[in-house]
Amino acid sequence: QVQLVESGGGLVQAGGSLRLSCAASGRTFSNYGMGWFRQAPGKEREFVAAINWSGGSTSYTDSVKGRFAISRDNAKNTVYLQMNSLKPDDTAVYYCARRKFSGGTSSFHRDYDYWGQGTQVTVSS
Repeated sequence: QVQLVESGGGLVQAGGSLRLSCAASGRTFSNYGMGWFRQAPGKEREFVAAINWSGGSTSYTDSVKGRFAISRDNAKNTVYLQMNSLKPDDTAVYYCARRKFSGGTSSFHRDYDYWGQGTQVTVSS
């Protein structure tokens, strides 16, 4: 069974930064792509960023390009989301997820099979 545990959320002022971490259990972390999604109150869960197994391929939703960066450390079984220039619209619960495959990236929920419990990010104006 794979467990994903997010951390690093919190309250930050607009323009500030946060770094989210997602620690994964299991010995096959490096075999899979990973992704970050978010869900704001009253809205559907949306794709934020994804990374392939090696870290050599990444993708982002348009609204975070140039502000957010996804990375991973396979030796630590951890994926990160560095969030800079935060805006109030970034307020949401952020979830990490394990993709079913290793190659490429995906923005589709159906391509992910394990999810963390989420970490709250609140950006004040």
